[in-house]
Amino acid sequence: MTTAHNSGGVWGAVQQKATTVLEVLQTRLDLLGNEVEVARLTITRQLMLTQAVLFCVALGLVLTTVAFIVVFWEQRIVVAALSAGLAWALALYAYLRLRSSAKHAAPLFNASLAELREDLRQLKAATGHGPTPG
Repeated sequence: MTTAHNSGGVWGAVQQKATTVLEVLQTRLDLLGNEVEVARLTITRQLMLTQAVLFCVALGLVLTTVAFIVVFWEQRIVVAALSAGLAWALALYAYLRLRSSAKHAAPLFNASLAELREDLRQLKAATGHGPTPG
């Protein structure tokens, strides 16, 4: 007798809605997990490339400074001072660019949040608690 009530009617509809909500939640959590993994791989790759670039730039600056000092031995103090000034100017430029790019970066989990907002909008529209889709 109770199985007849469970398989249909209001209780059956509630169970079906709960199942649907859990399936949507699982899909969204899968999407979030994928975004976390992609973000981790992207950050790791960028950090490794940044370290390689910084090492090469630093080595290049040192070798260039040594070469200029050898070539212009009579003015070695001036060459060393100009090289140091150039290195500091490049470091300041890189810092300002990094700060600027950090301000304009897309929020983390942007796609997941957009999908959750859309799910919430559709749920509200279906229950009559929000604007109707148009």
